[in-house]
Amino acid sequence: MIQDLNNYFTDIYFNLHPVQEENISHQSIRILQMVQKKKNMMIRDIANELMISHNTASEHVKKLVKNGWLYKERSENDQRKVFLHLTDSGSSIVKKNTELDDNKLQIALSKLSATERAKVVEGFKLLSEASK
Repeated sequence: MIQDLNNYFTDIYFNLHPVQEENISHQSIRILQMVQKKKNMMIRDIANELMISHNTASEHVKKLVKNGWLYKERSENDQRKVFLHLTDSGSSIVKKNTELDDNKLQIALSKLSATERAKVVEGFKLLSEASK
């Protein structure tokens, strides 16, 4: 079952992913996605999550800030804490590099009946909730 799910997932992503327009590393996308999905992310959280040094995480973040995809904000309660946030441009980059292409997905879904589409949505919802 696990291998089947992995095969289906990779087929779906391979066939329905958007065309990559930006020259951005997988590591950078992972960092942007972490900031998108988790609240109050700091550089140390990225370092821990990716199992890289604080300095390496800091360099990645510096590059993402320079590109206008992230910004930093000091905590009002503790000035030592610096939280990371996506800019609108950063949100757009995450969407383009982690989601399926809307048009390709619509074409694939149009090949299914309404009942089948509902099953697909329910299956994705169940797996999404179980993964958290």
